[in-house]
Amino acid sequence: LRLCFTPDSLGSGESIHKERGQVIGQRAGGFRGCCVWLTGLSGAGKTTLSFALEDYLVGRGVPAYTLDGDNIRTGLNKNLGFTPEDREENIRRISEVAKLFADGGIVAITSFISPFARDRQQARVLHESAGLSFFELFVDSPIEVCEQRDVKGLYRKARAGIIKGFTGIDSVYEKPDHPDLVLKSSEWTVSECVEKVVSLLVKQGILSVAMCINIMELFVPGDRVEAMKAEAEDLPKLNITLVDCQWVQVLSEGWATPLTGFMRESEYLQCLHFGCLLDEGVVNLTVPIVLPVSSEDKERLEHAMAFTLVYEGKNVAILRHPEFHAHRKEERVSHVWGTSNPRHPHIKMVLESGDWLVGGAIEVPERIRWNDGLDEFRKTPAELQEEFRRRGSEAVFAFQLRNPIHNGHALLMQDTRDTLLKRGYKEPLLLLHPLGGWTKDDDVPLSVRIEQHKAVLREGVLDEAHTVLAIFPSPMLYAGPTEVQWHCRTRMVAGAQFYIVGRDPAGMPHPDTKKDLYDPTHGKKVLQMAPGLTKLEIVPFREAAYNKKLGRMDYYRSQHHDEFDFISGTQMRHLARTGQTPPDGFMAPSAWKVLADYYRSIQHS
Repeated sequence: LRLCFTPDSLGSGESIHKERGQVIGQRAGGFRGCCVWLTGLSGAGKTTLSFALEDYLVGRGVPAYTLDGDNIRTGLNKNLGFTPEDREENIRRISEVAKLFADGGIVAITSFISPFARDRQQARVLHESAGLSFFELFVDSPIEVCEQRDVKGLYRKARAGIIKGFTGIDSVYEKPDHPDLVLKSSEWTVSECVEKVVSLLVKQGILSVAMCINIMELFVPGDRVEAMKAEAEDLPKLNITLVDCQWVQVLSEGWATPLTGFMRESEYLQCLHFGCLLDEGVVNLTVPIVLPVSSEDKERLEHAMAFTLVYEGKNVAILRHPEFHAHRKEERVSHVWGTSNPRHPHIKMVLESGDWLVGGAIEVPERIRWNDGLDEFRKTPAELQEEFRRRGSEAVFAFQLRNPIHNGHALLMQDTRDTLLKRGYKEPLLLLHPLGGWTKDDDVPLSVRIEQHKAVLREGVLDEAHTVLAIFPSPMLYAGPTEVQWHCRTRMVAGAQFYIVGRDPAGMPHPDTKKDLYDPTHGKKVLQMAPGLTKLEIVPFREAAYNKKLGRMDYYRSQHHDEFDFISGTQMRHLARTGQTPPDGFMAPSAWKVLADYYRSIQHS
């Protein structure tokens, strides 16, 4: 093997930074290495803020690392004490380490008292002389508050003379004269402090605006609604399908944050080939959100700066600065579904759709309403987050479903809540989140499923006081492990921290062989490896079946196989159609009645 290095191939420091940024997924945003230096008294909240900031950044695909006393004093600086000379050397070493992290493209966050202005200035000079951004953040908290927070009793020992040279008591702390940011940690919440730090990093070009928006809704401001409606009347029109309109709802409510509209070609290619958007860190997005158009519509609209999207005669959105690109359908379906079988119901729709895709930002004048009696359950991510805050829940676990709930599902949801309570969470809350967009013809309709879910709650099989029932507006793809990542990420956008993944999530039988199209265990395995989903903990589904000995649903144990009865969907439909009832304990009786009435009605029709 012969390696050749030329002067051009070695590159400048700036080009090396750019390449490092690309290696760790920071493509369009470029190099983000910098140092965020938190300084303040002991007990001011520096470490809490630093780890909260690290969690925020890492959760959005930005590499970050916190240096604090625990990982520095016990290793690199374990030979240093607390004399003025040792303190100066402590900060010098930390500065050098932080510079190396930052030079590697990482946001280095330091959490140290660093009481002397001279030392902090030297840290700044060290970074800036290497072309690295340095931000001094003063975590400002009155000493009285710091003493109240002092669980280790250090201030008490210092005042008693047991500890000598303690900063703020018998050793000076030199407040920054001109910090880049002051964080009033005794007055602001941790989230508010993190938000202010993130705003600073955006302003200084370290982060992009899109990376820092938890939910990007695409509704126009209230004072622009009437003007936009008038504009929509005058623009060229494009009629869209039911599924297209459902995607407009998904986009406008912020479920696909940070997308600002239907995917342009670069976003589509990243989604299709990487399963992620890479322009703003690493954003998991495995499902193409695209708008197919016919060749005739493409020719009619390709020179327009904007046009109106119309569904069943109603203007629902304006698409601006359109970009048309070829709809390579076989390539798309092969990547998303792993098959191009035209008998797959969603693949069939794709293959029959337009030969072009059009991407562009959309603006939506108002919420999409379906006026089917279910709009009260269609809560946006922002509304769900507000509901979780109102209920005081710090742990939300989501359950995605497109089928009726039986007591095996309920068993898993109940056990998940019990587990979270044992882990110390005060108010775990279930987000019961049935999919409400397009589904295949033989699935139970949404209205029937919602009535069935309400019956389950009324009978107390699930605790209504600790459950939020809401509709997820996405259409169904039946794309197995590819789609389950989309389902998972959208619940993260809505504020969930835990996600229950079932057997064969988003799967269906193969159109020809009738066997599972996807391995039933792959959804769970993929979610545990998927990039960009680190803020969600995956709760694996445990298989439940009817325990004939106990007379109720129970977790299946292979060593007692003969005691269990697996009631399939086909058997359940047969029981309902023929007026039979399942064994006691399989499903709440009133919930079963909802299903039975539905199946008998379609049998008669």
